[in-house]
Amino acid sequence: MNNNTVDSSFKKYRPLAVAAGIGSILGSGIIVGLSATITVWQTGLGLTNTQVGIISGALTFAIAIGSMIAGQITKTFGLIRSFNWLNLLYAIGALVCVFSNGYTMLLFGVIITGLASGADLPISLTVVSHDSPNEKTQSQLVSSTQIFWQIGIFMSYVCAFIVSKMAGASGARVVFTILAIFALITWLWRTFSSKFRAFHQEGEKRRIKHDQEANLTDKVSVKNVFTGSNRSKFLGFFLAIMIFYICWNLLANTFGQFQTFVLVQAHATQSFATAAGLILNLVSLCATITFASVSGGKYRNKFFIVGALVQALAMLGLALSSHALWPIVIAIGCYSIGNNVAGEAMYKVWTQESFPVEIRASVQGFINGFSRFLCGLFAIVTPALVVPSAIRNTMFGFTGLVIVFFIAGLVMMYLQRKHNIIPGVEENERGEDDGVHISNQ
Repeated sequence: MNNNTVDSSFKKYRPLAVAAGIGSILGSGIIVGLSATITVWQTGLGLTNTQVGIISGALTFAIAIGSMIAGQITKTFGLIRSFNWLNLLYAIGALVCVFSNGYTMLLFGVIITGLASGADLPISLTVVSHDSPNEKTQSQLVSSTQIFWQIGIFMSYVCAFIVSKMAGASGARVVFTILAIFALITWLWRTFSSKFRAFHQEGEKRRIKHDQEANLTDKVSVKNVFTGSNRSKFLGFFLAIMIFYICWNLLANTFGQFQTFVLVQAHATQSFATAAGLILNLVSLCATITFASVSGGKYRNKFFIVGALVQALAMLGLALSSHALWPIVIAIGCYSIGNNVAGEAMYKVWTQESFPVEIRASVQGFINGFSRFLCGLFAIVTPALVVPSAIRNTMFGFTGLVIVFFIAGLVMMYLQRKHNIIPGVEENERGEDDGVHISNQ
């Protein structure tokens, strides 16, 4: 397949990636939106510190549970129906928050929104890969959804800043109203778009044709994939991806929580630290866009290696720094680049191209959910890690995390080459196919 055909396919299917990507905007939007407005909710609704902590923790665990049950949701309601309707559930949860008059109602709304958000990410990525006409287009589309995650973070911070001067909980209600509107628009677009309906039908026809040509009779499930004749291959993929993502996510979530704290400890003003956060978010967005452009090609693995090494050097630099402001800003900037070149987008691509389409939502949902549970538990000890006396050792620990997920990534690249999953090379160019397809079952 020539590059012009792939580029044409990417342009044709890009609206589907945008529709899935808006789900990522909503996912990061609810996390950052709640984090940025929780003190406003506390003041406006008279919440106690304990209630604030429960609400924040409930969102983390609701997202984790939603991710872990994504596969069961698709089995119960169907892949496409789940993709179409989850954002309506998100909108309902966000609107419950908008009209909250106390702790219980706000908690209920946050849980509903978190469950819908957690389930939507693995399901929407599975739909994108299900409908993609070829593997290179699939990699480009899946990795491009990470761009929208960064956009969601940036938009939430901007919205929270704009409404920060509003009285009571009004500013927080505005932020959640915006999220609800985005969710409703996405629900309508996904559900009633004739173009998407055609994509889904074409994707299903390709899958059925592939099954018929491979003379498949057994139904593909998580159980028979991980216990069948190719179990060692899929277990290897699963363990390498899970170790990579857990270590990466622990670093990304925890470091993100006290990036501003590190800058303030270096004698930056709060306004400087906040402005630096917005600028660094733009740096992250540019890095994500750059990776998306190479995610389906032969340079992808090289980008990953460079990105992981940059992250390790950034963490080591922060551990060895003299706490001068600008060296710390530069180190965080380097981390922001490496984090998005060798990070979540790579994890999404690996998962979507390494497992049969029938179980991708289940596998990715489990890894997403399990890692979020660990991040939620790890957040309990985060305050002890950010005190000035512990930060240096924490950064050395983070350097160790980067090394572990770098090794897991190298193992994953080795396994993909072993099983002929080579970036930029289509199935019909590989010879014998021992890759990710259902015919292996």
